[in-house]
Amino acid sequence: MTVERLVRIIAGSFIMLSLALAHFSGTIDMTQISWLWFTAFVGANLFQSGITRFCPMDIMLKKAGFQQGGL
Repeated sequence: MTVERLVRIIAGSFIMLSLALAHFSGTIDMTQISWLWFTAFVGANLFQSGITRFCPMDIMLKKAGFQQGGL
C-alpha cells in the first residue's frame, strides 16, 4: 500500500469520525439535509478511493489535461 493511498484512507476516516462525533455529542444534527452531507460524501469518497483506487476526481482531472505524478 502506498503512502498516497494511506493518506486518503486516514483523511477520509478522520472526516467521517469527526462528523460522527459531532452528531452523537449533539453539536450537529445529521438527520436533517444540510451541507454536512457533502462533507460526509467527500470523506467517504476519500476512504473508498484509498481502498479501491477508484476516484472520480482523478478521472475528471486527467480528462481536463492535468498530468499525474510529481512536480
